[in-house]
Amino acid sequence: MTIASLRRSARTTVSGFPQGFWWLWLSTLVNRTGAFVLTFLSLYLTVELGHSAWFAGLVVALHGLGGVAGSPLGGVLTDRWGRRPTMITMHLAAAACAAALAFVTSAWGIAAVVLLMGVAMQAVRPSINAAIADMVPAHDVRRAYALNYWALNLGFAIAAIGGGAATFLGYRTLFLVDAVATVLCAVIVFLRLPETRPEAASDAKGEPIAEEKVSMLTVLRDAPFRTLVLLNLLVCLVFTAPWIGLPLTMAGQGLAPSAYGVVIAVNGIVIVGFQLLVNKLTDKRSPVVLLSLSSLLFALGTGATALAGSSVAFAATVVVWTIGEMIHVPTNAAATARLAPEHARGRYQGVMGMSWAVAGFVAPIGAGAIVDGPGPDVLWAATAAIGVVAAVGYFIRLRKALAEEPDLPKVTDRTEIADLGDHPELALTDRTELAALTDSAELADRTDLADVDGKDTGKSPSVSA
Repeated sequence: MTIASLRRSARTTVSGFPQGFWWLWLSTLVNRTGAFVLTFLSLYLTVELGHSAWFAGLVVALHGLGGVAGSPLGGVLTDRWGRRPTMITMHLAAAACAAALAFVTSAWGIAAVVLLMGVAMQAVRPSINAAIADMVPAHDVRRAYALNYWALNLGFAIAAIGGGAATFLGYRTLFLVDAVATVLCAVIVFLRLPETRPEAASDAKGEPIAEEKVSMLTVLRDAPFRTLVLLNLLVCLVFTAPWIGLPLTMAGQGLAPSAYGVVIAVNGIVIVGFQLLVNKLTDKRSPVVLLSLSSLLFALGTGATALAGSSVAFAATVVVWTIGEMIHVPTNAAATARLAPEHARGRYQGVMGMSWAVAGFVAPIGAGAIVDGPGPDVLWAATAAIGVVAAVGYFIRLRKALAEEPDLPKVTDRTEIADLGDHPELALTDRTELAALTDSAELADRTDLADVDGKDTGKSPSVSA
C-alpha cells in the first residue's frame, strides 16, 4: 500500500460530514485532552491524601454509579431540552465538580463530588450521540461514531502523557486544568454547534402531528432494543474486567507495576494508531456480523490472558480485545441510533449508556472478588464464556432487527427514475448518487442516467443535475 493510497483512504474516512459534526468532534477532543481527574484520581487519593486503595476503588466505583443515574437523565433532557442545552449544562456541571476536587479534602466530600461528576459526565453522552445521529446521514453514522471515539481516545492519550509530565504542578492544578478544558468544550458547543433536535412533523396544512409519547418504560418495552442493551451489558462486563483483573493477574505472576503500565498503554496506542484503518475495513459491513465478531474478539483476548506469562504475551491479549473494542463501540452506537425513533434518540442513547455505567460499577467489584477468591483463571474463563454468549446472542436474536436497510424500489427505466419523487427516502442530489443506484436497481448504464434530466418524463422533482 503506497503513501498516496493511504492518503486517499484517510480522506475517504473523514470526508462527507457536515461542519457541525467536526465542531462536536473538536469539543470531544478538547474535553478528553484535559481529562485529568479520571486519569489521576486514584493516585491523588492514595499518594497525596493517604487514603487506602479500598477507598480509592470505592470512589472510582461511585463515579460509575453516578453514571447509572446520569445516563437516563441525560437521555430525557436531550429529548426535552434539546441536544445543545443538555451538552452545555452537563459540561459546565462536570467542570464545577472537577474544580471542586481541587479544594475539597474530606473523604466523604470527595466521594460526593465524584458521584455528582459521574452523573454529569455520563448525562452528556446521550446528547452527543443523538446529535451525531441527527446531523449525519444514516449510511455514515457508524463512521461518524468511530471518528468521535477516536477523538475521545486521542484526547485520553494526550491527557495521560501530558498529565504525567505535569504532575510536578500538583494534582489540584491538574484538576483545575480539567475544569478549564471542560468549560472550553462547553464554549465550543455554545458558539459553533447548532441545535439538531428534529422538528415535530407536520401535516399538509402545516399543523403539527402528535408524536407517540416515549417514556423510559416505552424504551425498555422495545424488544429488539432491550436485547441490544442486555447484550451490550454482557460485552461491557467483559471489556471492563481487564482494567481491574489484568494488573492483579500480572502482579500475581511477579511482574512489576510498571510492566502493567506499558501493557495497558498498548490499548490507547492501538486505538489512536489504527481506529481509522479498522473503520475503513469494517465500513458498510453487517452490524450483526460486526457485533458478533467484536464479542468473539473480547472473548478470545480476555480468555487468553489466563495463558499469558510475560509482558509481551499480556500485551498481545490487549491487542486482540482492543480490536474488538474498536469494532464494537461505534457499531453499537450506530445500532442504537438505527433502532431509535427520531424524537426519542436521547432516551434510547441514555438507556444504552446506562448499560455501560452499570458494567463500570459492577465489573470492578466482581473482578476483584473473583481474583481474590477462586483466582484469576476463573475470571478469564468467565469473561471468555460471556463473550461467546454475547456473540451468539447478537447473531440469533438481532439478525432481523439489524438487517440491512429495506430493499429500495427497483428502477428499470427513465420513467421510474422520474417517479422517484414518490419515494422521499430516495431523494438524490447529483449524478453520482444516481449512478450509485446501478448497484441495487439494475440500471442499464450511466449514459442513460446522465440523460434523465434532458428527457420529458412528466415529473422528476427529486432528480437534479
